[in-house]
Amino acid sequence: MTADWGFPDFDDHEGVHLFTDPASGLRAVIAVHSTALGPAAGGARFWHYARPGDAITDALRLSRGMSFKNAMAGLPMGGGKGVVLADRPAAIITEAQLKGFGRAVESLGGRYVTAEDVGMSEARMKVIASETRYVSGLPVAEGAAGGDPGPYTALGVYLGVKAAATRALGSDAMRGVRVAIQGVGSVGGGTARLLAAEGAVLTLADVDETRAQRLAAELGATTVPTEAILAADVDIVSPNALGAILTERSIGALKARAVAGGANNQLGTSDDGRRLHERGILYAPDYVINAGGIINVGLEYLGQGDEDEVRARIARIPARLAEVWDESDRTDRPASDVADAIARRLIGRRAERTQTA
Repeated sequence: MTADWGFPDFDDHEGVHLFTDPASGLRAVIAVHSTALGPAAGGARFWHYARPGDAITDALRLSRGMSFKNAMAGLPMGGGKGVVLADRPAAIITEAQLKGFGRAVESLGGRYVTAEDVGMSEARMKVIASETRYVSGLPVAEGAAGGDPGPYTALGVYLGVKAAATRALGSDAMRGVRVAIQGVGSVGGGTARLLAAEGAVLTLADVDETRAQRLAAELGATTVPTEAILAADVDIVSPNALGAILTERSIGALKARAVAGGANNQLGTSDDGRRLHERGILYAPDYVINAGGIINVGLEYLGQGDEDEVRARIARIPARLAEVWDESDRTDRPASDVADAIARRLIGRRAERTQTA
């Protein structure tokens, strides 16, 4: 039974840690959802929240997603997430704040391993690493696992979009398949380039309209305002910005046959997975399709394999999606619910073996 702390997204998390450093102005949250499979791994993001409680909610949801993502990716790691609060929109994190966050990570003694997420970078990870051993996503030698996770996340999303096209459209080629991409940063932009190379017809949107227009010109794509992208007349919608964008209203407006993108926590509520299912819209659970980045930095941290091994593991993402979709078809349950159940089984089985060892 989940304890009631006044946060609906609290899911029996092992720990929720709040940090302040008055000297630097650091305010941060580190949520550890589970260490049943290993240290809780998950990136740190730097973001402005209207209310501090929103940052806690984000950390709770994201850390739970990381537990499930790592389990589904076959990594011996649990799930955690770090959130560093920006005091205003467009703020820039300082070196002192990065070091303060590094000390916060170190204080958890390895229960949480951090990496790059929204608002962070390899350079910022290096500053954090000056204060803690428990960090990944650092610059690495050519051919080694690790470094910027964005391109690897994009590779997995691209493969997942192709799997969705095969499943929902009966097409094993992307030429002429219409894909709307929300968010064209590292992940969305990388996904767009890979799809364009195969002849997909792309519609792009980003809060940075100039960035979207620049990429559209490069790829021969079109752009629409961000508020119109989910309802675009396309075959597949690929959300690659922030979460909670699939709601009763936006799902009702979808014209696409499938949703397959790299944004975390795309569903506004658990009911929204059911709404997609009832509309017959194929959904690629976010933490299954976007696992490429954590596979990369996870293997870096664990010291297991090289870039070839990372790519081989990312290549298994379509098979994991097919497992979810097959069970969804057999049981007539939403793909989101099925993925959650599979991930919980994976975590539970390992936890039982650990307890009896």
